[in-house]
Amino acid sequence: MQNRKLCLANPISLPVSGAPVLACGAWLKNTVCVTRGRWAYVSQLHGNLDGADARVRLEHSVEHLCASLGVKPEVVAHDLHPDFYSTQFAQSYAAHRGLRTLAVQHHHAHVASVCAEHGMIAPVLGLALDGMGMGMDGAPWGGELLRVEGNEFQRLGHLDFLAMPGGDRAAREPWRMAAAVWFKAGRGEEIAQRFSSWPGAETVAAMLSRGLNCPVTSSMGRLFDAAAGLLGVCGIQDFEAQAAVRLQSLAQAHGSVSPLSDGYRIMGNSLFGQSSVLDFSSLLATLMDCRATSYGAALFHSTVVAGLAEWVGRVAGEHHLECIVLSGGCFHNEILKRTLSDRLSMIGLQVLVAQQMQPDDSAISLGQAWVALQQASQ
Repeated sequence: MQNRKLCLANPISLPVSGAPVLACGAWLKNTVCVTRGRWAYVSQLHGNLDGADARVRLEHSVEHLCASLGVKPEVVAHDLHPDFYSTQFAQSYAAHRGLRTLAVQHHHAHVASVCAEHGMIAPVLGLALDGMGMGMDGAPWGGELLRVEGNEFQRLGHLDFLAMPGGDRAAREPWRMAAAVWFKAGRGEEIAQRFSSWPGAETVAAMLSRGLNCPVTSSMGRLFDAAAGLLGVCGIQDFEAQAAVRLQSLAQAHGSVSPLSDGYRIMGNSLFGQSSVLDFSSLLATLMDCRATSYGAALFHSTVVAGLAEWVGRVAGEHHLECIVLSGGCFHNEILKRTLSDRLSMIGLQVLVAQQMQPDDSAISLGQAWVALQQASQ
């Protein structure tokens, strides 16, 4: 690969200084981050690490970022997922140099990246909404309420679980997430007929009824997919977040509508060692028989925002937290970001969002570095 001059513009100022850290990022939209003193330097975007070119770009960035900054990392941070190339690279890099490694949970890193940008060291309530990331229990998370303080976090709540028939394949085929909604609503016997235009509908119905290869997820990204599948907006995605982008466009074209009055419920109390769970089953049940596509998209957005705002406000009050961080790829959705931020501000919460970075996985390396830096400085 031809050498390229590495851009070190716009480093991010951190409120604390510490030993140099190398953070290797996530699988999607990969970047790496190196810290020097109280400054964090994030690489260019390498892309998704399922291709050899992106992996070479990652390795090139690590080499040239460290050389350009004159940094020899003392800690190497990476995602919790053991199968990510970024994780494997981090572990190999550290092993060859006798360095300490630190695994950082994906959504902790999302929230931490925004904290790093804003220099926030006080405890915050983080709402992380994305496609998915490995949780501490090994399950796919993606709709999380976390109390984050420095290098530590506590999961206070999550979205209600929804099955993913076929595992990762369900993330590429929203009709499968829609089929999971039909099954959860007690209408599993209708799946084969309802989704007959998609190959494998009978197999998916059988998988759901038997619980075979149907991991459950708390992901907001998969909730968007389910809504898109139910409304017939997108059955199979040609690119990441295609279904969510179409839903947003339809909702914007329709205009605002009032949220469904009984479209969600909040279960559990995070003060008593339980998870606070936000359940949108009623909203999804309404979309199952909705034939007005653009109205359904608008109703989905307004009800999701209403549910999130009440949920966040309730948990923030329970834990006496006044600052809320919004992070994760779902916050590329302008309706979600703008209206939720406004509602949370109206109830007196300080809302922090990504500014220099994007809200998606390209910021994960910064979050990992921020967590590692604080742990190393203890």
